[in-house]
Amino acid sequence: MSVTEMAKNLNNDIITHSQQLLSHIDSPDDLRRLSIDKLPQVCDEIRQFLISSLSDNPGHFASSMGAVELTVALHYVYNTPYDRIVWDVGHQAYGHKLLTGRRDKFDTNRKLGGLSGFPNPEESIYDTFTAGHASNSISAALGMSVASEMQHESPRRNVVAVIGDASIGGGLAFEGINNAANTPNNLLIILNDNDMSIDHNVGALNSYLGHITTSPEYNSVRYKVYKFLKRFHLISERNRGFILRFNNSLKSLLSHQQNIFEGLNIRYFGPFDGNDVHRVVRVLRDIKDMQGPRILHLRTVKGKGYEPAEKDPATWHAPGRFNADTGERVVDDNGSQPLKYQDVFGNTLVELAEQNDKIVGITAAMPSGTSMSIMQSVFPKRVFDVGISEGHAVTFAGGLAKDGMRPFCAIYSSFLQRAYDHIIHDVAIQRLPVTFCIDRAGIVGEDGVTHHGAFDLAYLRTIPNMIVASPRNENMLRNLMFTAQNKNHGPFAIRYPRGKGKVIQWRTPMIELPIGRGEKLSEGSDVAVLSLGPIAYEVSQAIAKAKEAGVSVAHYDMVYLKPIDDDIMAEVAQMDCPIITVEDGSVTGGLGAAVMEWLNEHGYKRIVTRVGIPDKFVAHGTVKQLYEQCGMNADAIYNKIVEVKDLKQ
Repeated sequence: MSVTEMAKNLNNDIITHSQQLLSHIDSPDDLRRLSIDKLPQVCDEIRQFLISSLSDNPGHFASSMGAVELTVALHYVYNTPYDRIVWDVGHQAYGHKLLTGRRDKFDTNRKLGGLSGFPNPEESIYDTFTAGHASNSISAALGMSVASEMQHESPRRNVVAVIGDASIGGGLAFEGINNAANTPNNLLIILNDNDMSIDHNVGALNSYLGHITTSPEYNSVRYKVYKFLKRFHLISERNRGFILRFNNSLKSLLSHQQNIFEGLNIRYFGPFDGNDVHRVVRVLRDIKDMQGPRILHLRTVKGKGYEPAEKDPATWHAPGRFNADTGERVVDDNGSQPLKYQDVFGNTLVELAEQNDKIVGITAAMPSGTSMSIMQSVFPKRVFDVGISEGHAVTFAGGLAKDGMRPFCAIYSSFLQRAYDHIIHDVAIQRLPVTFCIDRAGIVGEDGVTHHGAFDLAYLRTIPNMIVASPRNENMLRNLMFTAQNKNHGPFAIRYPRGKGKVIQWRTPMIELPIGRGEKLSEGSDVAVLSLGPIAYEVSQAIAKAKEAGVSVAHYDMVYLKPIDDDIMAEVAQMDCPIITVEDGSVTGGLGAAVMEWLNEHGYKRIVTRVGIPDKFVAHGTVKQLYEQCGMNADAIYNKIVEVKDLKQ
């Protein structure tokens, strides 16, 4: 069946129903008033709504399509919001938003002032915990479950953590599971297993999940026997662990298969078809009132209900705009457009790897997201995707570097935060030559507060032995990568933004850049502007406008935040004019702070005005909108220049 026929059939199926159900569901209470036989229709309508909406207003598509039945079943069985549902990452939570009073606002999803693309407690009481980074749901949900027990809440508050098969491979998820097995709680962990993250899952756990089987009949019989023995006081919660371990051992002996979860004293159920809403409802009802931690394993299809997404879930994770009838994606023609920074990185890394056989690439579940996939296709044995394990990625890179390799570790800025101790303990102390290629640095746009790369400049600048740099354009990115691998500089961080740059002819010969040396871009005497990274473009536009207004502005591209250019700083310090620093990062602890520290340490008293991401969490919107909101665009910088030019030093 073609995509067009499939879409038409789905439309016709919905239209023939006596009434639209989704349009009458303004809260889960409305959903729970429906008979169970109406739930498949609700699922169909949610999918059609998502197809229609996301084709024009892009977002995370395939994950939410695959989790529709699970979402409907959860809100149908559990008394939300009293009962808690904790989503991991939140890519799959669009159906959840539609069922919890946000259907009529969904056209504002990921737009400035509109709905967040992820669960957000400030947005809805049904969003129980902040989501956006993987693997935190189990720990957060366990905390909620324990809090409920400690406060003797009545009726019992059920807490459910929903985590994907990629996220459960993260270290924090394992820590949460381990603690859940040893802490009194009634947590239910739902493993949404679609055999996909953004890219294909990797690691032994994913292989294990692909083969695990458990008999539903066995689970049913064991639970009934347990209830019978408990009713007659033959077992108690106190000796329940012993009985559970005995049963698990007996089961392993008979089935010749050991269950990793039950080995941790956590009841395991599944796997079940997670796209069968009736089956999921029945299972949830069966296990809802059980005591102790449990794991429900559901197999789902990422992109379920839309053929192109089912066939290519990686592309359809966040496909951008597309034609809902044909499945044709609206893709910009890159022929005469600059490449994305990540693609310049990926292609340059291949060039360097061809010249230096010590170079290896590392990514944490983001080969396509960082364009490490470009090197992976050329040198598959020299690229390592370690899954959602940023801390391990950094320490693994340290081990490679310790024994002679030159690892380039590509991780998003907001995700690298999770590996801070590893950067210090396992790389910087030993001055190991690991190059951190920090993608999505600065304001990233519609993904919002959990994904802005606001803090890397501040959190890396404090680390001894660390070099921190940011290119103002794609050519300089290549030069910094060449510099990082050319000599034993120790740890070297290169941060660059999401999206396209400005340079079409980016493949220029690479040269080594002196460490700690910036570049003077324009002469001036009224104001000195020091910038770091691609935001130099906004500064240049502001300076051009200032020149028309008769204001003379000197512009310095610092290139390196650490070590900072002493010569530029000395030159600027001796100028009798105000100083403005501009950075696409937190003004707290970044370039502005470094400049003020240098001036203070060298005995200079100068007025310094800092422009950058303010000391607050920034919501979602386009990069252009958020630059304006944060006072980081060309007009705002121009206004700062005019504002400070007559200030006395």
